[in-house]
Amino acid sequence: MTSADGRRAIVVGIDAQDPASLALAWAGDEAARRGLALRLVHAVPPTARDLRGFDEGMYRTSLHELGDAALGEARLAVEKRHPGLETTLVLADGHPGQVLCRRGAGAEMIVLGSRHLSRVEEVLSAYSVIVPVSAQADCPVVVVRQHEPATGRPPYVVVGVDGSPGSAAAVDHAFDTAARRGAALRAVWVWQAPMILPIDEHTAVQEVRRQLHEATAGRTARYPDVPLTQDVVLGHPVEQLAQASAEALAVVVGRRGRGGFTGLRLGSVPHGLLRHAECPVVTVPSGVR
Repeated sequence: MTSADGRRAIVVGIDAQDPASLALAWAGDEAARRGLALRLVHAVPPTARDLRGFDEGMYRTSLHELGDAALGEARLAVEKRHPGLETTLVLADGHPGQVLCRRGAGAEMIVLGSRHLSRVEEVLSAYSVIVPVSAQADCPVVVVRQHEPATGRPPYVVVGVDGSPGSAAAVDHAFDTAARRGAALRAVWVWQAPMILPIDEHTAVQEVRRQLHEATAGRTARYPDVPLTQDVVLGHPVEQLAQASAEALAVVVGRRGRGGFTGLRLGSVPHGLLRHAECPVVTVPSGVR
């Protein structure tokens, strides 16, 4: 999505229960940092009621009024934090995940926050917006938790690397994010020893380390001011990346799944990080910076 003057925009989902959320603050800060417009999107889901005496028209009118009020409150919060930032409000009918993907087509990124569900519900339930959007959007998707992250000093960004096309896009995005934030970048490749086949662990780790250097090669010339560390760690990718990013500005991973179901399309590592990471999680589709 672009603004009237052709600039790409940052899209943020607005929840009527918490319109002035940390996700909104994160999105506004990022729009101001990048010199982009901000699009505030609230979706009014379809009703699924068949009750005697139920006035669907009145019910949907009330949902639209709540949505309008939430968007207005969100815009005031943005104006207070970033006076002069171009902000557009979008109230649309439809399933929230589908609306956000549609309104986020061509956007710089989509930013989402908590919907006051448990972590398991946010990721696995029918009410989830996080997983469908992270799995289907054609731009990076940022999920911001509803608590202030314990950012380490000096600030740093973590990127998960595994040699896949999605990983390459994640590396590009992570370098760009670190450069804009004046932060360091920690590239982490998590290696799991095969359970059945015998393998020389030392040789395997050295090969993974070589591939990690190859995966980040060339970016340091483009981003000379971004300090880079490269780590190969052993263990489960979700657990190790969550631990590595505990005090990070963000953890960036590629979307590598190709299945028809949203969870499979998202991939197991980003799916797991959405449940376990404490910092914002950025999921980057292949071919996107």
